[in-house]
Amino acid sequence: MAFWLVVGAGLASRGLTGLVRRYALARQLLDRPNARSSHQQPTPRGGGVAFVLVFLGGLVLLAGQGRVAPGLCWALAGAGGATALLGFLDDHGHIDARWRLLGHLGAALWLLVWLRGTPALSLAGLQLAPGGLADGLALLYLVWLLNLYNFMDGIDGLASAEALCACLGGALLLAGRAEAALPELLLGGAVAGFLVWNFPPARIFMGDAGSGFLGIVLGGLSLRAAALAPELFWSWLILLAVFVTDATLTLLRRLLRAEPVWQAHCSHAFQYAARKYGRHRPVTLAVVLINLCWLLPLALAVAWGDLVPLAGLLLAYGPLLLLALYFRAGWPEAGR
Repeated sequence: MAFWLVVGAGLASRGLTGLVRRYALARQLLDRPNARSSHQQPTPRGGGVAFVLVFLGGLVLLAGQGRVAPGLCWALAGAGGATALLGFLDDHGHIDARWRLLGHLGAALWLLVWLRGTPALSLAGLQLAPGGLADGLALLYLVWLLNLYNFMDGIDGLASAEALCACLGGALLLAGRAEAALPELLLGGAVAGFLVWNFPPARIFMGDAGSGFLGIVLGGLSLRAAALAPELFWSWLILLAVFVTDATLTLLRRLLRAEPVWQAHCSHAFQYAARKYGRHRPVTLAVVLINLCWLLPLALAVAWGDLVPLAGLLLAYGPLLLLALYFRAGWPEAGR
């Protein structure tokens, strides 16, 4: 079942992405290079619609078969679908930042309601009980993850490769719970089909419809995993550490300089790295290697009880912080 789910989702997403690309070219929905771009040629955007539709359709099908809990289906489909729709409209025109933020908050709140709030969590002896504070922090976590995924979708293949690695890791965290891992496998297959078109040099970009969708759905899957076993939440934070480190450090540095954080820029570590090496592919492949060879083993060690969560987080984020500092994450662009 799991094998054919991944294969079917991948083939459907690959075919649908090709159709979306034709549509984008016909409508001239192109990302044209400018001073803040990381690409050199006009490239169609909005390809994320393909894996969004495949995932939502597959999720509903699995829920109808009783393989996915109705609450989880409503949580992911509602929040992910609303975020993708908002991004799709933004890809076709422009939505003011305040309305986008309001939509993101609404989607995150919807997800939390259907997941029945935040599960109990603990780290280094500190307990976070379910309830008001935990739910407030979870709301901020979901909105931040949604937006940081949008920020990090800046070079060919990076955001889709990160999602594929996270889905693979999330499924392995649930080893022994085959049915529970079906949403991760479904999303991984759908993103893999899109990655065929998005791998450097990209023939289509995912656009805001795809990046925001991935951010909130991955956040939802991490909270669902925490409800199954609290330590799995920290494992998910380890799986997403590359994006969390780069985006958070860049944001903090820009805030300290009083720069408008909603304005486009190209000062992420991955963007400096792409310019340093002159291509996108080495950076995207390096992130994949970090995810599979460093972060995934740490996440599994935490999930299996071989490593306490705090130690796992420090081992994951410490080197990545140094790497982000080396590549000048958040450094003023005029100084490059």
